[in-house]
Amino acid sequence: MTPAARKEKILAAIVESFIGSGEPVGSKSLLNGTGLQVSSATVRNDMAELTAQGYIAQPHTSAGRVPTALGYRYYVDNAMRVTPLAPVAKAYIRDVLGKSADSPEDILQGAANLTEQLIGSVALATTPAGDNCRVRRLSFVRTGGHTAMAVLICSNGIIRTRLFRCAFVITPEIIAMFDKTLNELFAGVEVGVIGQPFIQSVAVRFGELSLFMPPALIAIMNAAQQAAKVSVKHSRFSKLIFNYGEGNPVSREFVEFLQNEHDVAAMLSRRPQHTCVTIGPENSRVELSRSAVFSARYCIGGNPSGTIAVITPQRTDYARNLAILEGVAECAGELMEELIEIKE
Repeated sequence: MTPAARKEKILAAIVESFIGSGEPVGSKSLLNGTGLQVSSATVRNDMAELTAQGYIAQPHTSAGRVPTALGYRYYVDNAMRVTPLAPVAKAYIRDVLGKSADSPEDILQGAANLTEQLIGSVALATTPAGDNCRVRRLSFVRTGGHTAMAVLICSNGIIRTRLFRCAFVITPEIIAMFDKTLNELFAGVEVGVIGQPFIQSVAVRFGELSLFMPPALIAIMNAAQQAAKVSVKHSRFSKLIFNYGEGNPVSREFVEFLQNEHDVAAMLSRRPQHTCVTIGPENSRVELSRSAVFSARYCIGGNPSGTIAVITPQRTDYARNLAILEGVAECAGELMEELIEIKE
């Protein structure tokens, strides 16, 4: 074994031992655990080099070594082996998520909750991006003498509703007119283009019906703008304190960041299309500088869509987390595709 390969094996052993026990790792336990046919002095020298290179650190003078963010990074990229979930585990995930498969948002909320249960840390899921989704159908429901609700159903399964009020009495005949004429104009239109200019261009096409249309058109515009935004589903934050624990407390800034949907959505939208983990300082937010952020994309129609993510302490089981996250994302995507097909 070359010196480089030996040091990689030592680093991997330190990472895996520390993940399992939370205790600093000494040279004696490394010799016993790795089966290396070298002297303890050689192991100590290799550990000293790994320390100098920034892969491990010594928390106390007489203590063993613990991995740094750089050490975890090297381990994930070069030594870790991810084993895909067994079929029985995937069947369990699909069964749990299938119980809340009434809408894409229900599936994603279930995915966040299940990921937290399986990994033990706060999980997040984003709705499909509205960039390329289109209007599948509009529906209108009379809610009162002068009020009605516009229901926007998108091609990615997202549904948004908006109430509107008219100066005139809304009769069943008016509801039927809204349904027929507005579906003819909006079906297949990209949700992202339904803004003020588009609505104004639609309004002028109605002629004598234009007096009836403004409230409904504004409701459709507001629903479309909401549908185009990425929303974030959170699991419960109840395990944050437990997971980060003594010596690694949860900061107020960290919790406030998780509660800021705009910032969280922006961070998750920038995550890579492939399954990945960013560790410590690699994260774009200072609030996550002591965390590991795992993310996977679920696919709709074969294309990567929204993100399922979990935020953990740096000391975590990286291989297991990645396998779970990929399994949850795959099942969530499959269920969302099935739901969309049902609604066709």
